[in-house]
Amino acid sequence: QVQLVESGGGSVPAGGSLRLSCATSGLRNSGYCMGWFRQAEGKEREAVATVDSTSKTAYADFVKGRFTVSKDGAKNTVFLQMNDLKPEDTAMYYCAAYAPGTIGWVPCPPLGEDIRRFRFWGQGTQVTVSS
Repeated sequence: QVQLVESGGGSVPAGGSLRLSCATSGLRNSGYCMGWFRQAEGKEREAVATVDSTSKTAYADFVKGRFTVSKDGAKNTVFLQMNDLKPEDTAMYYCAAYAPGTIGWVPCPPLGEDIRRFRFWGQGTQVTVSS
């Protein structure tokens, strides 16, 4: 059974930083891609960043240069370091796993593709950035 648990959200002033964590269990060692997504009130959920089993990363344009996604394979944890936060970054942040069930390396779906390809989701952690 796949489980994803996010933590690390909070309230910070503009320009501040937060580090989100996503503890995973039940995923194969290499056959999955991890993604961070966010959903602001009244808006659709959108992709923020992805990282595959080789640590290849991809970022949405609106976070490039400010956010960094990484993973600690030994601890089965994925991180999202968020710097220079802006009020428009305020949202519920979710981690999710794309795990098609194949063995071996799995490429991450391109950002912007149907996020429903990510079948497994955490419960989310709230990030609030004040101006």
